[in-house]
Amino acid sequence: MSHLPLAGKTGVIFGVANKRSIAWAIAQAWHQAGAKLIFNYQGERLKENVEELVGTFGSDTLIAPCDVGSDAEIERFFGEVRQRTDRVDLLLHSVAYAPREALSGEFVQTTRQAFSIAHDISAYSLVGLSRAVLPFMETNGGSIIAMSYLGAARVVPHYNVMGVAKAALEASVRYLANDLGQRKIRVNAISAGPMNTLAARGVAGLGEMLKHYEARAPLRRNVELEELGATGLFLATDGAASITGQTLYVDSGFSVMAM
Repeated sequence: MSHLPLAGKTGVIFGVANKRSIAWAIAQAWHQAGAKLIFNYQGERLKENVEELVGTFGSDTLIAPCDVGSDAEIERFFGEVRQRTDRVDLLLHSVAYAPREALSGEFVQTTRQAFSIAHDISAYSLVGLSRAVLPFMETNGGSIIAMSYLGAARVVPHYNVMGVAKAALEASVRYLANDLGQRKIRVNAISAGPMNTLAARGVAGLGEMLKHYEARAPLRRNVELEELGATGLFLATDGAASITGQTLYVDSGFSVMAM
């Protein structure tokens, strides 16, 4: 009998861009815990990166394109998943995007188009992916995990429309948790401290933000990718069986500070 906590389970990972991606840290933790994984990639520009990383898990790991801003692509992606398996136990949503010009200056200058794009890709896509994975989780239940940030609850300079989109994401987590709980599907979010990821580099002042967290957080340091991987693993296991609809802060305690 395997002692690996995710042995026999299948997970779908959305959002790996490179080795510094939070999604990759969680994917590694799930893989080491025994899960079989399936990956998306967003556009040809990222395909080679994802293929190289995922290749370390074995040549039979499914990788398929999926633009989460398209219902047709989501449907096609899960059609490919269906050819591989009829059961998915885990889904990671680590996807966010807003036009770069919306992540600097004043929030009041956010255009209608930038607002729409940010909410579509960063928040609505969780709803679309949850709906698409539902038939795969109907029998055995599952765990859906999204990635958020403190900018959803507090004003973070330059985070702007992404903070508003993350607030919508966290609200979506709660509503999805209520809808899907009867089906033994849990939905949670991890609110990570700032990380030097490809997506985060689009936010003006990231370097200063990292220094501020290190100086002010109770642990006096920034979060490590491996720690986010461990939290993603916890939420995927039976140890988190009664946790749903929650946003878990993994930020060295920064979110508890007032000054």
